[in-house]
Amino acid sequence: MADETQPHKRRARYKGTHPRRFSEKYKELDAQVHAAELQKVMERGHTPAGTHRPICVSEVLAALDPKPGETGLDATLGYGGHAQEILPRLQPGGCLYGIDVDPLELPRTEARLRALGFDERQLVIRRMNFAGIAGLAHETLFDFILADLGVSSMQIDNPTRGFTYKAEGPLDLRLNPQRGKPASSLLATIGEEDLAALLTENADEPFAELLARELHGKTFATTTQLAQAVRQILQGAFPESERQQAMRQVLQRVFQALRIAVNDEFTVLDQFLSLLPKCLKPGGRVAILTFHSGEDRRVKKAFQSGLREGSYGQIAPDPVRPSPEERRANPRSSCAKLRWARRG
Repeated sequence: MADETQPHKRRARYKGTHPRRFSEKYKELDAQVHAAELQKVMERGHTPAGTHRPICVSEVLAALDPKPGETGLDATLGYGGHAQEILPRLQPGGCLYGIDVDPLELPRTEARLRALGFDERQLVIRRMNFAGIAGLAHETLFDFILADLGVSSMQIDNPTRGFTYKAEGPLDLRLNPQRGKPASSLLATIGEEDLAALLTENADEPFAELLARELHGKTFATTTQLAQAVRQILQGAFPESERQQAMRQVLQRVFQALRIAVNDEFTVLDQFLSLLPKCLKPGGRVAILTFHSGEDRRVKKAFQSGLREGSYGQIAPDPVRPSPEERRANPRSSCAKLRWARRG
């Protein structure tokens, strides 16, 4: 009989205090066992791998003002950071619906929140896109709704999801990898004018026409292949003293623009914003966190239009920004803007 014993496979060595590869950061990826390690990472102003730090928590709570017995909706559950703070404020008798489109992260988030003691009466989990909230409104209207439009850190940091130019991974960028086509397919088939328009609309990219001319119709299997092509195209565009920072910003914009396109994020957001007032109870509150100008413009215009038409009785006069302390502690929060509205 053949020996079916599997050979022991040693775990990757934890390389000092700053391991570079995602798979080597197993201490950060296991918060329950290595809580002290996560604290060290956050004290350096970084986000531990595989986790997400909720942004503007106190500001969101002030805007939504969750109370015992109310019913709320976290329309972008993500890692569950905001939900974890909201849920205790709804007890006793309250309920939070949490929805997300990501089939990989949602079960992990549900497990974390259930482990904190929130059962099916207190926390209802659904895998769905927030553009479909009208279906939830047939079950219940909400006292408040939260939407955090940022991509979660656990998606960005994991190279197998293809969200970051900083590490080798498939050029994918889909929030739900089971639907639609990856960014690699988009680039391989898109025309020059359409790509230039996409880069301009989705990321305000100043080099949109030049990049579109060189990238459209090309095949890039990995994130690093695309990043290297962008660097070569713009290698003479910046003074040497500014090149590294400027190139980083271009790459962030290019990947942002492609991510928005493959997930059809603006269309989904427009539909969500149009449905919001009908999903709120009278006096219901909504808070939306945005992370770039394209999102913020849409939220601002939707709230202003709702105020004129009477759908909202009050809206934020100006966006709320993260405090200087939060921006220092969590640099990923720096571009966030929070807008809120209250139904009349």
